[in-house]
Amino acid sequence: MWRWVAAGLLGLGWLLVGCGQDDPQARLEATVRQLQSGVEEKDVGSVIDLVHERFRMQGDMDVRQARQTMMAVFHRYASIRVYAVAHQTRIDPATPMVGYTEAQVLVTGAHGLIPERASPYAVRMEWRLVGQDWRLYDLRWE
Repeated sequence: MWRWVAAGLLGLGWLLVGCGQDDPQARLEATVRQLQSGVEEKDVGSVIDLVHERFRMQGDMDVRQARQTMMAVFHRYASIRVYAVAHQTRIDPATPMVGYTEAQVLVTGAHGLIPERASPYAVRMEWRLVGQDWRLYDLRWE
């Protein structure tokens, strides 16, 4: 089950509303939306392009394991959706190269129109600024 959850949680981007692309906050919000699009389109490559080279998921899974997890989940479910109940995205004022997204979400997976599985999670994502681009550095959920 954690594999399904892990891939679905990578799609949290839909929950954010972006403004312009001029400031780091706007770029972070746009990156989270890109991540969500990649998950909903089941595009493993576009999702992996948004993760940091030192990415960790639940503390011990790396980029290779995240790719394998997504491929398995995308094969199992025809559609994956992530619905945010509450969320917050912010850049750390003390370290402006680090950002955070925290959310309460409901993740669903389905073969057809009716979800087969729906589970609530508390999710935390840590982002790192690499040049001008935000990359997902750490993903955790409960």
